[in-house]
Amino acid sequence: WGILGTGGIAHAFAADLLHEGLSIAAVGSRSQSAADAFAAEFGIAVAHPSYADLAADPAVDVVYVSTPHTLHVENALQVIAAGKHVLVEKPFTMNEAEARRVTQAAASAGVVVMEAMWTRWLPHMIRVREILAAGTLGDVRTVYADHTQALPTDPEHRINAIALGGGALLDLGIYPVSFAWDVLGAPVSVTAHSSATQTGVDRQTGVVLGYADGQQAILHFALDTRGPNRASVIGTRGRIDIDAVWYAPTSFSVIDHAGEVIEHYESAVTSRGMQFEALEIERRIRDGQSPSDVLPASESVAIMGTLDQIRRQIGLVYPADAHR
Repeated sequence: WGILGTGGIAHAFAADLLHEGLSIAAVGSRSQSAADAFAAEFGIAVAHPSYADLAADPAVDVVYVSTPHTLHVENALQVIAAGKHVLVEKPFTMNEAEARRVTQAAASAGVVVMEAMWTRWLPHMIRVREILAAGTLGDVRTVYADHTQALPTDPEHRINAIALGGGALLDLGIYPVSFAWDVLGAPVSVTAHSSATQTGVDRQTGVVLGYADGQQAILHFALDTRGPNRASVIGTRGRIDIDAVWYAPTSFSVIDHAGEVIEHYESAVTSRGMQFEALEIERRIRDGQSPSDVLPASESVAIMGTLDQIRRQIGLVYPADAHR
């Protein structure tokens, strides 16, 4: 593994790789001092002072891109051009057009590209999909998901900076939107309402996704209030209630229409859980670059399209849009 970027999420990812016994060959940063500090913390042999040097490192097979959203397309394309497989932190890119550029470049280069939507590979989510596939809930009608956090209010912080893709949508909303896609697939309609911060990013957004057979996904995300952070899948014969924090390793209950708990799941994951996405892309590389059956790159592109529709409805425009 090569780690591109040395921010907070890169620290969490590196810790989970080592927890799983996976090998980190090198780290790359925009400065030698930041790369050296990261390498010393995680026992990494090589610290590069640039992303280009990391991408060119012959000891690296697959690169984790952990830079701010606005740099994902540039960094992913740099890694792909060097012939490396790439795991791109979510959201995959800033918009659907950028996502298509990345997936097309990966296909042309013959390398695997995957979005690091780590929730998809957590054991409790795998069990949720098994329950849905077995028909335990009957016909699924509704998905509820909430992702609300009380994040820094400093106008200069990345989460509040429109030039860096800040706001609730790309940092927090990507989780419930991806969850709705996971359970119900592609929506046929998108309805969104939002309020903005003084810096122009979305502060709080509510979304209803509509589906061809009448199902609905009701989603909410906000960056300055901490809500329940739970999710539910509701069907004609029962429901699944996923406990807080639903997108991280957690528990859930399957409840029938009589109110009886017919299954209770407790997570046994002792780490943050990011190693599971790393194991998935390694499996795909070993299996001849087969598409992921959990989150194919084409679905990551389509999810970015849903986020684009939400942005159009709430009037959220990023400077990066001018370069589409």
